[in-house]
Amino acid sequence: MERVRGAGAVLAVLVVLGAPPAAGEELSGVFQRMFKAECHFINGTERVRFVHRYIYNREQYVHFDSDVGVYVGDTPYGEEMWARPRNRDKQFMKRMRAVADTVCRHNYELVTPFSVERRVPPSVSISLVPSSSQPGPGRLLCSLMDFYPAPVQVRWFQDGQELLEHVVATDVIPNGDWSYQVLVLLEIPPRRGVTYSCQVEHVSLEHPLSRHWEMPPDTVHIKILVGVGGFVLGLVFLALGLGFYLQEKLSSKVA
Repeated sequence: MERVRGAGAVLAVLVVLGAPPAAGEELSGVFQRMFKAECHFINGTERVRFVHRYIYNREQYVHFDSDVGVYVGDTPYGEEMWARPRNRDKQFMKRMRAVADTVCRHNYELVTPFSVERRVPPSVSISLVPSSSQPGPGRLLCSLMDFYPAPVQVRWFQDGQELLEHVVATDVIPNGDWSYQVLVLLEIPPRRGVTYSCQVEHVSLEHPLSRHWEMPPDTVHIKILVGVGGFVLGLVFLALGLGFYLQEKLSSKVA
């Protein structure tokens, strides 16, 4: 079942003062009134619901729900001062009951290309990050960047075997530009000779996307081995050269 929610809000901040405060003076109080309009869609436009909320200082005091068809007071003030007067206004209530069709359903075709139907695949990378609390070479971090929509599944594998423990993920974080990011950390230190894989499943991908990582070879040990090998090879050539020299010298004396 597909469920989409659209919301718009108008925020008004009222400063309770007779005149603007002079320099250095403190405000006597700040009050917040918010009007929030929501369009809920289930299975496209098969079912559309409109909700209009009135909020004062973070407390909802009255709301309209198109499934109910009337304003309902959430506080005594909201019921007495808002719900009852609104519900008695027949022309106003007729317009409110039609908003699910005239606004929500009407605008659905306009917003679906960049909301419901929008698909942006994630950019996936694996990096080795230092760990200040645990010993070892560090920890592997799988980064998923700039994807849409938000639902995503990330799994870690070690030589083809899924790791069900020692995996920690952040919440899916909105970037503020209709894209998201998430970081998934493998808490165990990586070992040499082992292949680690980060597998991603997302609605924008036809098949799961995998990134692989192996610990690079130890360059210090390689340099030592190369040096030792070169030294041994030099001794071999020296011995061969010395052998040829002695053999030539012995042959010249016999002649």
